Amino acid sequence: MRFLHIDPPALGAPRGYSNGMLVPAGGRMLYVAGQIGWDEAHRIVGPDFTAQFERALRNVLAVVAEAGGGADALARLTIYVTDKREYLDARKPVGEAYRRLMGKHYPAMTLVEVKGLLEPDAKVEIEATAVLP
Repeated sequence: MRFLHIDPPALGAPRGYSNGMLVPAGGRMLYVAGQIGWDEAHRIVGPDFTAQFERALRNVLAVVAEAGGGADALARLTIYVTDKREYLDARKPVGEAYRRLMGKHYPAMTLVEVKGLLEPDAKVEIEATAVLP
């Protein structure tokens, strides 16, 4: 699926995300529920923020793959974190994990700091919208 990145010059050049993703006609929408950094037995992968981020993104990609898509099918990611400072401190390893899984595909993204997540040990939750052919 090829998207048209919508990045108006008036907003400046985005880094690590797109301001908008225009979907060509005929795509099927997949809405991925928020995924946290746990394994198939619902055990959190550990207290490390980067490890939780990577596993949560892998879980998102597993849902997309099950529907027949890949990382390039993601049009939008919403990332919820319980501690913005912890995210900012882990930006470099988080970026490395992101690029390992997503390559140079940067969908529209939002990061939101929240008071807490349903799973008490979860530090990050990622929900997504994908468009499949």
